[in-house]
Amino acid sequence: MAQIGDIVRYLNAVGGGRVTRIDGNMAYVDEDGFETPVLLKECVVVTPAAPASKSSPKYVEPKVAPAAPRVERTEKHEAVSESPEGELLNIVLAYEPVEIKHLTTTEYDAYLVNDSNYALYLTYLTRADGEGWVTRFAGLIEPGYQEHLEHVTRDMVSRIDRIAVQYVAFKPQGEFKLKSPVAVEHAIDNTKFFKLHCFRSNVYFDTPVLAFDIVKNDVPQRPVVIDSSRLEEGLKKKKAADSLPVGKRAAKARVQRNPDVIEVDLHIDELLDTTAGMSNSDILAVQLKEFNRVMNENVRHPGRKIVFIHGKGEGVLRNALLKELKHKFKTCDAQDASFREYGFGATQVTIR
Repeated sequence: MAQIGDIVRYLNAVGGGRVTRIDGNMAYVDEDGFETPVLLKECVVVTPAAPASKSSPKYVEPKVAPAAPRVERTEKHEAVSESPEGELLNIVLAYEPVEIKHLTTTEYDAYLVNDSNYALYLTYLTRADGEGWVTRFAGLIEPGYQEHLEHVTRDMVSRIDRIAVQYVAFKPQGEFKLKSPVAVEHAIDNTKFFKLHCFRSNVYFDTPVLAFDIVKNDVPQRPVVIDSSRLEEGLKKKKAADSLPVGKRAAKARVQRNPDVIEVDLHIDELLDTTAGMSNSDILAVQLKEFNRVMNENVRHPGRKIVFIHGKGEGVLRNALLKELKHKFKTCDAQDASFREYGFGATQVTIR
């Protein structure tokens, strides 16, 4: 990747010159006294700049966190070419070595890739040797943009033990689907910065990088940390609950408001004491098992009404219930339960 002082030519155009400054992923090239902005990835180094003096380090530790750029209400945002895939957030944090062939001496550049139709108000933070968090970058990252966050020296690499990325996603113009604010934290194995096989090819970079998925298809990629003591406690509680008679366990999931209606709360915290180690599909399987158990108990009682409380959410559980009814209980009727009593989060089944 081009550095300040390098003489470069353009990859897909005629011309070139000396790089005078770099701002994010843009290089400013001096062509006969005129400064031309060019994407860094479009610059091919012809003659590298002379190496910087060791007495003049590239990085100075910030004493005050940089403030996020302020967006005025009257500011005009350029129209962004959106894609259907861009409606799902894909965010990648990557460390690119300056000299991949000299990992024992090289320094690194940290980049944040925002592969989505959304703009991000984002902070990138690091923690060193168990001390407090330090903000290394805070600002606005445009849709479909690769932002240079900071230059990482070897001293920084040896001290960082955790990184974190926090963001709020939005679109400056038009309607859009609301995304929840997210904070993703990763533990850092410093030794990976010195192992060539840890740097791998990536669709967003021309050279191998050490990459961390922050968000993949809208799902934050938080590492799973299992507390063995809590897991053991949860297994004991589940074993004790499973040993109860079926009638006693089922009573926990029922709340009788109307004696003519059976109410079954399918929220997972009403069915299990803990969900430690369970995936979303595991949780859905438990909820459907309870649904089928209740239906089989009552399917021979025509006219009986059962309200399954599933919550509004994304509609995954509700759609799964309707699918079960369509294939296993075809004679039963289904409709939204009373909005006044349950809001939008319940389905009423009538046995026929």
